Amino acid sequence: MSTTLCFDFGNTRKKVAVFSKDQISKVLTLEDDASATLSSLIETYRPKKSILSSVIDHNPEMEDLLKRNTRFHLLNHASKLPITVPVAKPDTMGADRLAIAAGGVHLFPGKNLLLVGLGTCITMNFVNKYNEFLGGSISPGLEMRLKSLQYYTAKLPYTRAKADVPLIGYDTDTNILSGVILGMSYEIDGFIDAYQAKFDNFNVVLTGGDTQHLASHVKNRIFADPDLIFKGLYAISEINNA
Repeated sequence: MSTTLCFDFGNTRKKVAVFSKDQISKVLTLEDDASATLSSLIETYRPKKSILSSVIDHNPEMEDLLKRNTRFHLLNHASKLPITVPVAKPDTMGADRLAIAAGGVHLFPGKNLLLVGLGTCITMNFVNKYNEFLGGSISPGLEMRLKSLQYYTAKLPYTRAKADVPLIGYDTDTNILSGVILGMSYEIDGFIDAYQAKFDNFNVVLTGGDTQHLASHVKNRIFADPDLIFKGLYAISEINNA
């Protein structure tokens, strides 16, 4: 069975999804991108294809290693995509956002889509029914907000995120979680309402590592798919690694 490795290197985590044919069989978080780590992955899964979405300065040997052992593609603005990017500077659009947009049109072709990425940043990514990725917005993500409260104050602690959050906080931790997590959910609902006033009949998809903390608090109708970026990467790999 054909195996594809889809790497997503974000600002916070390095992850890889193992696809057996067109289905995710496993998602792994990598400790590093050292050549030994990648060689172990290749030896274990023996992939025929691979693709990398990276928004960091990753190990430069990684690309050569994957090229030697697989049909490899580095996602960038020049990649063949199932979307068009009619924005002023398409080369500045992050690879992760391109992958999320590709995943959205792969799952919901011919639909207006608001794809909400919940990672280091919150990204609002709008794709219209003509598969045009029009852009959106970027704001600080969950961990960035929690850590900034500790960093920029004298006495507030760092508080770990969780989904069960009270509206009225009863101690310091729950006050922080109420402000950050419920505040983010209100922000997302506000954007959804603003898009609904401008566009008819669109689907909203929440994705990314913090979906588990936010999905239950968003009041609008949504789909939740934490692995959307990997599904987009697989679709792009199939186009570029044919």
